[in-house]
Amino acid sequence: MFEQINTQSLALGKSYADAFVKAQGLALAGFERITELNLKTFEDRVKASVEFWTEAAEVRDFEGAKAISAKGVQLAKESAEKLYANSQEVLGVSLKTSEAIGSLAKSSFESVNETVTDTLNKTVKAAKKAA
Repeated sequence: MFEQINTQSLALGKSYADAFVKAQGLALAGFERITELNLKTFEDRVKASVEFWTEAAEVRDFEGAKAISAKGVQLAKESAEKLYANSQEVLGVSLKTSEAIGSLAKSSFESVNETVTDTLNKTVKAAKKAA
């Protein structure tokens, strides 16, 4: 009887460990994608800012200042739009990752529940036969 309990405990522990390893892999993949999105957006915005400031450094008269101020407003607008779009993508990746982890946990708990229920039913039947 103790061997049966130990076997069940080991199988349950292995099932949970497998689920946790898969969940960790999903979480790391999501984190990697989010980091990639953020770095891409950051790189794009730094490039746009450097181009703007390079052009701004060449301004020598009032007309050039007027033109560069309009470009500065455009840069700020584009940056805000890109950052908002990036945050929406990051949110989407986070939601997909959490849904995948939730689905994995649900299936793991359901399979463990089935295993425990089957084992319990078998044990009850064996106990009734023995009595």
